[in-house]
Amino acid sequence: MIKRIIWTVLFSIIAAVLQSTVLAKIAVFKTVPDLALCIVVFSAYVNGTMTGQVSGFLSGLLIDFLSAAPLGMNCLIRTLIGAVTGIFKGAFFMDIFFLPLILCALATIAKALVLFVLHLIFGSTVPAYSFVSLVFWVELGLNSLSAPFLFFLLKRIRPLVPGRG
Repeated sequence: MIKRIIWTVLFSIIAAVLQSTVLAKIAVFKTVPDLALCIVVFSAYVNGTMTGQVSGFLSGLLIDFLSAAPLGMNCLIRTLIGAVTGIFKGAFFMDIFFLPLILCALATIAKALVLFVLHLIFGSTVPAYSFVSLVFWVELGLNSLSAPFLFFLLKRIRPLVPGRG
């Protein structure tokens, strides 16, 4: 379990750096997919709740240190999403397209809802998505469409998948 958590956190940090550098240059409407979130979703679904929430917590904490976000915001979001996604471990057949698409779409919606609640509590210090803005819908689409390809690649990495590493 510890090895899977370390690999998930490592890949999440690499994805976060890629998001903020390489993908930012080819952003659609100034929006990039949240690949780090999709990696946590994959790990949580494949490995269960404990791995999902611990890897979500650690990757979120490191992403908070790398970003200008309030400390703990990404940590909270990714911990909650990792824990909830981990509940569904083994509940559905892991098809190649629709399940990753649905899981990452729901994770993006959950991220937006948590940010909205935090915005209501803390005010303008926490940025929130506007559910009618193009930015939210583009990120939802990018996360959903990139998820099948990302899950396909992650399933081939031995340390992330139980019984293979």
